[in-house]
Amino acid sequence: MLLALLQTQLLGLTILDRLVLAILLGATVRTAWEIPNGMEPGITFAATPLLELAILLLGAAVELPLLLRAGPSLALGIIALVIISLALGYATARILRLPPRLAALVATGNSICGNSAIAALAPVIGATTAEVTSAIAFTAVLGVGVVLGLPLLIAPLGLSDYQFGVLAGMSVYAVPQVLAATIPVSALAAQVGTLVKLVRVMLLGPVIIAISFVRARRERREGADSGVTSARAAHPTRPLPWFLVGFLGLTALRTGGMIPDPIAGQLASVSGVFTLVAMAGLGLGVDLRELRRAGPRVSFAAALAMLMLVTLGVLSIRMLRIG
Repeated sequence: MLLALLQTQLLGLTILDRLVLAILLGATVRTAWEIPNGMEPGITFAATPLLELAILLLGAAVELPLLLRAGPSLALGIIALVIISLALGYATARILRLPPRLAALVATGNSICGNSAIAALAPVIGATTAEVTSAIAFTAVLGVGVVLGLPLLIAPLGLSDYQFGVLAGMSVYAVPQVLAATIPVSALAAQVGTLVKLVRVMLLGPVIIAISFVRARRERREGADSGVTSARAAHPTRPLPWFLVGFLGLTALRTGGMIPDPIAGQLASVSGVFTLVAMAGLGLGVDLRELRRAGPRVSFAAALAMLMLVTLGVLSIRMLRIG
């Protein structure tokens, strides 16, 4: 948190957010120092149960009416963009021979909200700490490049401030990064970009739930095809993990007005702290030297997915005649 604050004060913008810094610090410590065995239970607790609790609490910050306020055509465009970019991103990663779980993490991180999406999907698909760290590390670096390079498209594409806000909201990973890309352009671009980005973030829950159902069906099918009678085949992964049930419950309460704004804000803050600790826990479980093997393929897959996302965003603006 201190490094994030210093970065903002010195540079005037957020390039690497707290989650990225936490996981990089954790991985650096793991690489430079042999972690005592007595610390492993705490690291495991931070990286799994605490992360799941953070996802649950995040439901209190979701406002479904926000999707309607974005306008029907724009909202439908954002939903279509997320679905198409997910499919293309996953297919691209698999073509590059990334493992299925890592491919899913990269595609989801690119399509929805970067680090938070990767962290939320990881426990649902049983991703390893190395896979999570790889996906976050390389998408984070790419996210910085998008923040710096996206404004360069304004003149060649003839984008208005409103259109650029839509494009930034559709393609940039995190809300702070959206602000970093749009505030130098105009206040209108920043407001529109934030709104579009928040609509994308709201799709995290439905996407995670859909992937959970697909994974459960696949496990049942594989168990039936192989005739396996193990506990895993007989009792496949539940379609809705406990923390997603809690996420949906808090989202419903928030939408129904039963969670006041001050309490929702406090729960979101607690969720942010828990997620931050969880990222440090994930980082502490990975030796950076292990990432070099998957590095080129992961970075190439993330770069292609981001290029497709920006292209789809521009096409959406043109086709829907936004702005």
